Amino acid sequence: MENKITSGNIGVIGGGVAGIEAAFQLDKMGYSVTLIEKEKELGGHVKDWFQLFPNRRPGDEVLSQLKEKLQQSGVDVKTATHITNARQNGNGIDLSDQQKNNYNFDAIVLASGFDLFDARLKEEYGYGIYRNVITSPELEKMFKSGQMVAPSEKPLKRVGFVHCVGSRDEKCNNHHCSRVCCITAVKQAIETRTLSPETEVICFYMDMRMFGQNYEELYRESQESWGVRYIRGRISEAAENADKSIQIKAEDTLTGIPLKLNVDLLVLLIGMLPSEDTSQLGKKLMLNTEKNGFIMGKDPHCHSNLTNKEGVFLAGTSCGPMNITDTINHARAAALEVDQYLKQN
Repeated sequence: MENKITSGNIGVIGGGVAGIEAAFQLDKMGYSVTLIEKEKELGGHVKDWFQLFPNRRPGDEVLSQLKEKLQQSGVDVKTATHITNARQNGNGIDLSDQQKNNYNFDAIVLASGFDLFDARLKEEYGYGIYRNVITSPELEKMFKSGQMVAPSEKPLKRVGFVHCVGSRDEKCNNHHCSRVCCITAVKQAIETRTLSPETEVICFYMDMRMFGQNYEELYRESQESWGVRYIRGRISEAAENADKSIQIKAEDTLTGIPLKLNVDLLVLLIGMLPSEDTSQLGKKLMLNTEKNGFIMGKDPHCHSNLTNKEGVFLAGTSCGPMNITDTINHARAAALEVDQYLKQN
């Protein structure tokens, strides 16, 4: 067979952790790489995160490290650029953005990430109705500000966390596990106790999924060193009291005892969904998708970076929920797959 004729131009769609790492690795291999991000700033969701599990390392530190590598590379970074159309053209991929600029790449890496579940869809928790019901990303902003006060400026005597909001939920048609919600709750519970030692913290969970390195240890530390309580059971109802605290009703399913208690802040651990860009580009390129809407890898064991279309590769959470470590490793694997594809006969 004749060698495939390519110019070595690669497009990476998405400037979060996966996109930055994939672009950097491909640049090191000698390819001409264009990184396209729809937001004005690179970083994806990580730029909004205060500390990262399991070692509570500052999120800004990890993001700065990734950005520094990118700045030292020859990657052409385009921010505030939204890809609106995509199609295969022979051996290449044609893209166009909102300004009607056209691009032609020999291969593209979809690193378009995830969106967060809209907690307003779970009306029983009162998000968007009661001021003192917030989401886990909103709590991270409180951590960054260093002020542990409820939105209603109520001192925090007790904080409740609700796991699996929008994940593993048949009513929302989301059957998948978002993987990182449990450990995020553990991390945020410890951070709450660190910033506000007098605050009681209670987590309501379905089951604790501590799949990662040092996750189980952090879970134990939260109980033994920080006094975080874990109650197995889902909250059935949340209502606002006259003093703006939140009354919640639940059942401790381990003991069968119904519970009714007040919290000054209720935090909803919202899960991952395919990003709008992931879904739209997947449709335009006619990529196979999983039941949960994420892009389907060609082989879940050996070739999770490949899609059903030649020249289109996956990196990070475009194909499913991942933590940052797995996302970076997946991005590096995507770069290797692209390299092999462009060099193959």
